[in-house]
Amino acid sequence: MKKYTDILWDFNGTLLDDVQIGIDSVNVLLEKRGLKTLESKEEYRRVFGFPIKEYYRRLGFDFEKESYEDTIAPLWVAEYQRRNPSAELCPGAAEALELFKSLGMRQTVISMSELVMLKGQIEALGIKEYFDAIYGLDNINAHSKLEIAKSWRAKNPNAVALMLGDTEHDFAVAQAIGADCILVAAGHEDEESLSKHGALVLRDLTEIKKYQKNSSFQIL
Repeated sequence: MKKYTDILWDFNGTLLDDVQIGIDSVNVLLEKRGLKTLESKEEYRRVFGFPIKEYYRRLGFDFEKESYEDTIAPLWVAEYQRRNPSAELCPGAAEALELFKSLGMRQTVISMSELVMLKGQIEALGIKEYFDAIYGLDNINAHSKLEIAKSWRAKNPNAVALMLGDTEHDFAVAQAIGADCILVAAGHEDEESLSKHGALVLRDLTEIKKYQKNSSFQIL
């Protein structure tokens, strides 16, 4: 029976239900450039992925004409921040946070969001009390969270960690820091993409408690 000491949370799409906000924000940029907009969450989940610049290229953005870092990313963040106050927790997130708290586990957010914005979102959602630490980036470009995950691991070398995320990048990061990983298919990538690597994929976080009771390991 494997016993975990730490839960490592992705934020966007795992804790925060911001998929539609992401779609609406990028559609503004697409429409202004005469590019095809995303018509559904299913279409978005099929095309979304990391590296983030490749996702934008798949949508038709031309980085020879305008910079991702200097133009596209700031414009998208501005659109996202206008809509963000309407975002709520993902289904099952509040219950999962409370479950892990009741089990006495350390909980940490490791996100590609810019840190100040991330902390503001967590504060607004009223869930700050659940986290022992919050890790975010020092920029808005969302290239990777591998380095900040490694920073967490360096500070917690003996932790037995389980990462909860919604993208293939979360799985790759978990592997790099020696953490197990569970992915949820209700976020930014579809189940087909998430299932490629052998990680356990749940429909959403409402299945965590059932899985914890019936799994071959204990979350303790």
